[in-house]
Amino acid sequence: MSSSFGGSCGTGDQSSCGSADAHLAQQDIAINKSLGKIKNKILVMSGKGGVGKSTVAVNLALGLANRGHKVGLMDVDLHGPDVCRMLNLTGSLEPPKNPSDLIPPLIYSDNVKVVSLEYMMKDRDEAIIWRGPLKIQAIRQFVADMDWGELDYLIVDAPPGTGDEPLSVAQTIPGVQAVVVTTPQAVALADVRKSINFCKTLEMPIAGLIENMSGFICPHCEETVDIFSSGGGEQTARDFDLPFLGRVPMDPRVVIAGDTGKPYLSSDEDTPATKAFSAVVEAIETRMPPTGAVSLNTITPQETGCGCGSGGCNPDTCDC
Repeated sequence: MSSSFGGSCGTGDQSSCGSADAHLAQQDIAINKSLGKIKNKILVMSGKGGVGKSTVAVNLALGLANRGHKVGLMDVDLHGPDVCRMLNLTGSLEPPKNPSDLIPPLIYSDNVKVVSLEYMMKDRDEAIIWRGPLKIQAIRQFVADMDWGELDYLIVDAPPGTGDEPLSVAQTIPGVQAVVVTTPQAVALADVRKSINFCKTLEMPIAGLIENMSGFICPHCEETVDIFSSGGGEQTARDFDLPFLGRVPMDPRVVIAGDTGKPYLSSDEDTPATKAFSAVVEAIETRMPPTGAVSLNTITPQETGCGCGSGGCNPDTCDC
């Protein structure tokens, strides 16, 4: 993937400015082409860390795949990518033989493709120290340069909060819908309300809200203990007139599964947690069925002063 990014042509060489604008215009075309093959786009987000957002994203992708759907999983938590580890994916980036070809994602199964910055790094423990422009460009390249192919669902795992990454996803992937994850306690719900208002400000539809870690079922006596209280997520969904997708109880096996790379909530185990999560997957599938034609040209090409405009590179008029 290229590390260059455009859009900063304030006082620089005008030929460089035209080149950057041309690159952005061509990238917009590539983004349109990629998104035109994807039926549903889901941004899994939360206003607070530690609510199990990545666990939900990974298991949602696998749960939909288990129902026979083609699914892509894109990890845009650039500073703390965990998806590869949660799936025990150890492969590394394999550049295409032809530089003009798309880059192959990691293949988890016949129905699941994965893209994460982690598998593009030689040292997975290296810190990513990037400002906004580089993060924005990386997310655009995750869409434009990767060979996603035909997908029923693209699941995007975002970091906590309402910063560069979820904002870039909203601007790069028109039609994306948010799935907001919370835990029941008041502190988490306060941050979740900010996430909901973030979506409203950007006019990004919210597919629904999930209350994760909703009670703990004792493995010995099977009694439910509301460690983080319970019902706060459902009440917040009612307050904002949003779909409530379900409550998922805590289960120690979820932690073990995340550490060993064998996701649990989407497994075929017959437990309260897996049953609850299966109902969540079904609710999302019902709200966002993988049917119907996909609209092309879903992103509006950026304004550019390059001779190419937004219609592709024309050597007769382009200064790039």
